[in-house]
Amino acid sequence: MKIAWSIEEELVNSLDNTQETAITVIIAALNEEEGIGPTIAELKAALGEPVFLVVDGHSIDKTAEIARRMGARVLEQEGLGKGGAIEQAITHIDSGTDYVVFIDADFTYPAAFVPQMIGILEETPEVGMVTGNRFNHKLRLSSMRSPYFIGNRFLAMTQRLLNGVKLRDPLTGLRVVRTRILRDWTPKSRGFDVEAELNHLVEKRGYQTVEIPIEYRRRLGEKKLKLRDGFTILRRMLLESLRSIA
Repeated sequence: MKIAWSIEEELVNSLDNTQETAITVIIAALNEEEGIGPTIAELKAALGEPVFLVVDGHSIDKTAEIARRMGARVLEQEGLGKGGAIEQAITHIDSGTDYVVFIDADFTYPAAFVPQMIGILEETPEVGMVTGNRFNHKLRLSSMRSPYFIGNRFLAMTQRLLNGVKLRDPLTGLRVVRTRILRDWTPKSRGFDVEAELNHLVEKRGYQTVEIPIEYRRRLGEKKLKLRDGFTILRRMLLESLRSIA
């Protein structure tokens, strides 16, 4: 069964398919005025006119203003953290949505890969989520020496051992998920551990996750993820493992 294609072969066909598919894009944003505009514009070029839900975490810059100007529905976040933003956004997904795209607001993830990811879900019903793997042969040696890369490798191994989730890049910020998986999900995660929780959710509900290799760009704006967030993510993996046993 073929479940991965090159962008060169499939981008045009996948883009045609997305015109008939209801897609919602969820973006959690906090002070991302540099990246939010290019991110939305690139997604429009790749997907046409999906629904954009931007959850703004009380930005003090022009993030919300730019997103609204570009046609996104902006929700003022009721709490704090990426997990809280995603929880809030899920409650606003239209009932007719087929797939939900999660992407960061900093323009690091190229939208050109998203039609390919949707195409995989269209062709393979046993797959519930497609993610973008940043750690492929195009990764620079300098990036591999980064403490963030090393931490991600450790967390990938941990989630494989504890939760049975076999992903090379378990914390990627680019994902496409079948909406039915998210309908009754109330994330327990408040921060960046929400990706680890979502990985486990897909597995728990009997679906496979497929990774595709993607490019990863230098972010626009200030980095939000801190090294200390790794401990929160590790704790989430441990908690999900305990819940599976109980």
